Amino acid sequence: MGEVRGAPVGRPPLRVTAIASLTPLEELDDDPFLVDSRSQHAMCARWAAERGYVVTRELLVHRLRPDHGVLWEGVRPGRDVFVAPSLRVLQSALSSVDEFTAECARRGVRVETVGRAEPAYDAQMKAHVHRRLSMPTAGYDGR
Repeated sequence: MGEVRGAPVGRPPLRVTAIASLTPLEELDDDPFLVDSRSQHAMCARWAAERGYVVTRELLVHRLRPDHGVLWEGVRPGRDVFVAPSLRVLQSALSSVDEFTAECARRGVRVETVGRAEPAYDAQMKAHVHRRLSMPTAGYDGR
């Protein structure tokens, strides 16, 4: 049986902030995964659930400064962890991954990447992402 990781008995689970890249819809053909923030957040949620952690925040950002308040609001050392699907998502989401990881180390907060393969997008999947992102005000719910 595999190892079960998570919070020790009596301690609440780690809180996860899932970081996704805010990439314009115009980039869909060239880089569909960076545009598909829903899939990015889902990948982070699976990672958290496998470890017994709880996603408490989902950020959708592009080139955000590592010291920006939205990143650090309510973050507690040893109780919170940042996760992104991959290094390249972090590189798109943040203005400097090196500065961000240094700030995480300084504050005692872990930063992780899921490290799984990105989904392969065919024309139908791209069309689904396009519909979901281009019609939110028309009542389309993404299904």
